[in-house]
Amino acid sequence: MSRVGIYGGTFDPIHRGHLHVITQLFNKDLIDQLLVIPAGQPQLRTSVPTASAEQRRTMCELAVSTLPDEFKNKVHVNPIEILRQGPSYTIETVEALSHAYPGDQIYLIVGADALSKIEQWHRAKELQKMVTIICINRPGYPESGIDIDALDTAATTIRQGLSVDVPEIVAGFIRDNGLYGNQ
Repeated sequence: MSRVGIYGGTFDPIHRGHLHVITQLFNKDLIDQLLVIPAGQPQLRTSVPTASAEQRRTMCELAVSTLPDEFKNKVHVNPIEILRQGPSYTIETVEALSHAYPGDQIYLIVGADALSKIEQWHRAKELQKMVTIICINRPGYPESGIDIDALDTAATTIRQGLSVDVPEIVAGFIRDNGLYGNQ
């Protein structure tokens, strides 16, 4: 039985804080493989993503390519939510992936900020029965999970032009596509 982590998010854009979470999941031996899943149409955001779903997918793929070699072959960007029509619901993603990974244990990776809102998620109680949740502590939120010395990085500050805390290959993609004020 393999421990399959699901790390979903808007990833608008994916940044070094996300990559730090990914490396720490493996360094702490919490998972065996990880699926990075950019949301297609996130439901609990107050605004639509700046980058298109396909641009966010590409940024995730570029960012994953910068991971240390010992992790690269264990991390895959999965477009399941981007390809799905309509809203992105984690429960539907977990149901689909449970069929793709029969017999494996599914772990849902969430930040403390997301965990604080999990009761608002679609079919939250069912979801919580289907997965093991790994909560990652985040700066500025009450500690309720695993401490990985999370980086104090937010996609919002990157979109606002206040930070460029992304791998250079992602920064190049952002510039080439005129995203986030063309940093």
